[in-house]
Amino acid sequence: MKKKLLLIILFCISQSFFSQEKEKKNTFKFNKDVFLKELAENACECIDSIDTFNKIKDSVASEINVCIDKQVTVYQFGLQMADIEIDLETLTDSTQIKQKEANIIIASNPDSEQYKEAYYDLERYLLNNCVPLKSKIAAYDKLNEKSMSSNPLALEYYNSGLDAYDEEDYKKAVSFYKKAVTVDPDFAFAYDNMGICYRKLNQYDEAIKAYEKSLKIDPNGLLPLQNIAIAYSYKKKYKKAIKAYERLRDIQEDNPEVFYGIGVIYFQHLNEFEKALDNMCKAYILYIQQKSPYRSDAEKVIQMLYTEFKNKNDLDTFNTILENNNINQN
Repeated sequence: MKKKLLLIILFCISQSFFSQEKEKKNTFKFNKDVFLKELAENACECIDSIDTFNKIKDSVASEINVCIDKQVTVYQFGLQMADIEIDLETLTDSTQIKQKEANIIIASNPDSEQYKEAYYDLERYLLNNCVPLKSKIAAYDKLNEKSMSSNPLALEYYNSGLDAYDEEDYKKAVSFYKKAVTVDPDFAFAYDNMGICYRKLNQYDEAIKAYEKSLKIDPNGLLPLQNIAIAYSYKKKYKKAIKAYERLRDIQEDNPEVFYGIGVIYFQHLNEFEKALDNMCKAYILYIQQKSPYRSDAEKVIQMLYTEFKNKNDLDTFNTILENNNINQN
């Protein structure tokens, strides 16, 4: 019965997931890398279809999670298929299948290690290869009272700015955003996008000015608060960058980007590794809670910090900080 079920599943999977071995012309073995790429591309297409407008970040992260989760069950099957060889000459009901384990077990519990392994494999691949993913999780289009303009001309200029931005003509985009705020001085999103364009042009002082103007209109604007911190980091004004992140934390204390940003500054620029690790652990936990793909970025920094503490023969401090943040080193 198990063999018949396995045969059905095998036929349902594209032959592109199998590679022919040279020494056995009629034997095919499962190709994990091709399978991972195919499923990740499916997830990426799903992610690209997510509408981020007027949604909080947690909501977007949840929709991204659903796109990845849809591929996890099939990918788990693929991981176990890697141990299977199929003899094409005897592919019948009595197919000879060589397999290390006779049972194929699919974990549906997101807290199980098997599920996490499959999910994180897909997530890592997407972070490195899915362009829409980063744009979706970086989106801050949550509307507040003065985020958008009701003036048709201001909106026309704003939309022209968006088109120029998509074409990577940032100077042209800035000119349109300036026209938009001339028509409607309370157009917060126009200032936000203006700041992003100035940052792309490496004009960090101008970017900070644009973000500050947006914050005068909407003091709780998440995008300008976070991007001011990034702009100060580029200017190597790290203490100001940390204060900007802390302003964001006062408004949104569960925002992992706050702790990640502060952690990176302490690690890469100020060499205060204990503060860096503590903040990175907090970011890591929040990323997991919010099902954010950036969990893996925090994990990488924690691994680099482990090396720093190890080189200083101070792994006791490293382990203590992890324990204080309820993280198991394993």
